[in-house]
Amino acid sequence: MLGLQIYDAARMRAVAIADYAMLSDRHSAALVSRHGSIDWLCFPRFDSGSVFARLLGEDAGHWSISGVGATEVSRRYLDRTMVLETTFRSPTGVLTVVDALVMGPGNRRHDLGVGAPHVVAREATCTAGVVEVEVSYAPRPEYGLIRPLMSERDGGVVAVGGAEILVLSSPSPLAIADSTAMTRLMLSDGDRVGFALHHCTRSDRHVARIWSQTEIRECLQDTIAAWESWSELHQAYEGPWRELVHQSGRVLHALSYQPTGAICAAATTSLPESVGGSRNWDYRYSWVRDASFTIEALWVAACPDEANDFFEYVATSAGMSVGRGLDLQIMFGIGGERDLSERELPHLPGWRDSAPVRVGNAAWNQRQLDVYGELLNSVYRLSDQLNELAPASRAFLIDLADAAARRWVEPDQGIWEVRGEPRDFVYSKLMCWVALERAVALADRLQAHDRVAHWKKVRREIHEAIVTEGWSDRANAFTQSFGSDDLDASNLMMALVGFLPGDDPRILATIDAIDERLTDGRGLVYRYRSHDGLEGEEGTFVLCTFWLAHAMALSDQPARARTVFERAAAFVNDVGLLAEEVDAETGELLGNFPQAFSHIGLVNAAWAISEAERRHAARSRAPKHPEQLM
Repeated sequence: MLGLQIYDAARMRAVAIADYAMLSDRHSAALVSRHGSIDWLCFPRFDSGSVFARLLGEDAGHWSISGVGATEVSRRYLDRTMVLETTFRSPTGVLTVVDALVMGPGNRRHDLGVGAPHVVAREATCTAGVVEVEVSYAPRPEYGLIRPLMSERDGGVVAVGGAEILVLSSPSPLAIADSTAMTRLMLSDGDRVGFALHHCTRSDRHVARIWSQTEIRECLQDTIAAWESWSELHQAYEGPWRELVHQSGRVLHALSYQPTGAICAAATTSLPESVGGSRNWDYRYSWVRDASFTIEALWVAACPDEANDFFEYVATSAGMSVGRGLDLQIMFGIGGERDLSERELPHLPGWRDSAPVRVGNAAWNQRQLDVYGELLNSVYRLSDQLNELAPASRAFLIDLADAAARRWVEPDQGIWEVRGEPRDFVYSKLMCWVALERAVALADRLQAHDRVAHWKKVRREIHEAIVTEGWSDRANAFTQSFGSDDLDASNLMMALVGFLPGDDPRILATIDAIDERLTDGRGLVYRYRSHDGLEGEEGTFVLCTFWLAHAMALSDQPARARTVFERAAAFVNDVGLLAEEVDAETGELLGNFPQAFSHIGLVNAAWAISEAERRHAARSRAPKHPEQLM
């Protein structure tokens, strides 16, 4: 048994980010490679220490189930679910492996994730011929720092290390050596075997247990039914790229943390923005900006019933800070934590030796003024779905608008979290304008009529400042910051939030400038190209390319928008997932994965193009006046 083949280090270094699929129980996430290896899993939360982290270092833990001698591998999510099916074809037979992070028993519709047991279930089935199945299980808690003590139990293996207890249920005995358990099984057509990994902490040591084959089968079927019921209830979009939009909606829901309503920016930490570079950040937290955009995207891709949960999460996490004159914190832990201090994990080499690996994110205490507008914009967009606002919620939203009115003149770090000196970023000013625009529109719900005159006055001041100081004749575009000639893709949002009409000459000029001068050879968009205080380069930004398509749709250029959309959508992997960036040289996905921002951009751009094409079609069907026929 000890001589069983496992993937060598060179092969693992070659695993592309796009070769992973995500599992989620709305508490945590796992990444499963095309080879059937779980190389990333954090228990019990998205931002907990990892149990498997081979994604960031060969010795940091994995759990693989695969077909020996497979010559062809394909995979898919089962219809309308985030349950993964991988098929291994070999000269002797066909093996399918179904993987899921298990939902709570009986979860349906709005209840996905309630009471999730913190279990990964995997079922291997021979569907033709004869196949040999190889299992390699190497848990390494706390980001690979711990090699647990492992012992055999009737029906499985128990691993204890640090604060973690992991119980692996297996239909076959496993050989244990050096904190790794392995086995091989021969299956014939129709044979089925199930595995389950149950997690608990040592303080709850009696929770984790051995699962029977029947229980594993039933919990997989129940999890499939749970996702199907959510999709049936929530996903009604019928426009172009329907399947991509629906899949993106499921991904965004899968990145939400059910106990609080928080929405993670991504499922991973430290996947780099360039191979071998140091722009490696932890995205397993809830940015007010990203989560607000996510809620808006769910308005298109799914029923937005999660709006109340998210709004309550932000309001309670921020507490009374804004009302006491403090900035709105830009991000929180998914449980509402404020202190997200950053540290490095020097024992991990990083994906393809892209160090450092970081846990926490130092941007948590940055000033970013755009968050006021993004949060108020999401409340405005979903105002019909939100419950009646309580007095404390109304006061919180009024405080946000007042803070935007007061602070818009101040410099900040901007949407891209520049780690240099604060600047007068145009996008930050724009979103302060949005905050006041939406607050005025929400004045009735906020019971804030006494504030409207002041908000309108400051709104006019911001508008005037942006169109004068944010415009550059030399660049023939709106630029990154006041007095700058540098382009920034975030200015595409001017059309998206209604600051100026999509066909305004300045918007059209900015679209053209970004399309011509802020793209790579494939036509994918960079966020910016100016110096940002950090070493190294980054790839093109998927969200920004979708923003360009969205802005083109709003400027009545649907054919051009469709072309740009399809450039970005071409980088969706085989199971419908997108990372943050695309390597400008190789075309490989880069950055944390899957990335909520990228899926948000896909959803909103698809909807905008659908609407633009509908308007074009309506005009073409309209009867022409006699003078138009002459």
